[in-house]
Amino acid sequence: MKVILLKDIKGTGKKGEVINASDGYARNFLFPKKLAEEANDTNLHILNQKNEALRKKKLEETEAAQELAEELKGKELKIVAKAGEGGRLFGAITSKDISLEIKNKFKVNIDKKKIVTDSIRQLGNYEIELKIYPEVSTKIKVLIVEQ
Repeated sequence: MKVILLKDIKGTGKKGEVINASDGYARNFLFPKKLAEEANDTNLHILNQKNEALRKKKLEETEAAQELAEELKGKELKIVAKAGEGGRLFGAITSKDISLEIKNKFKVNIDKKKIVTDSIRQLGNYEIELKIYPEVSTKIKVLIVEQ
């Protein structure tokens, strides 16, 4: 019997998949627990419409992320910090600091989790990678100068 899974089921399949399940498994386990529904024409049509809508939404989000990546590509940030002897910073510049600086300078919200860097503890130039969306990333230059 063909069924459409409504939830992820370990060892069986993921949500939205059409699978072949034995009649007994489907009628006695999947249907009563609302884990699946029968794969008839109506339900398959609804599933295809949902999948198409998801695909379009993901495509739009990817395009928006690519535009943002092009906008930020090659930009330079200047962060002023207190430093001691030899250019060593008091404290560190973290991804949170870089995120706030991007927000202030470029008026763009980039989550600190999407900034790939270790803590910066020295004055100088750094190239930081921003992972804006899966498979969409860009690099910006960060200049750390003494106060």
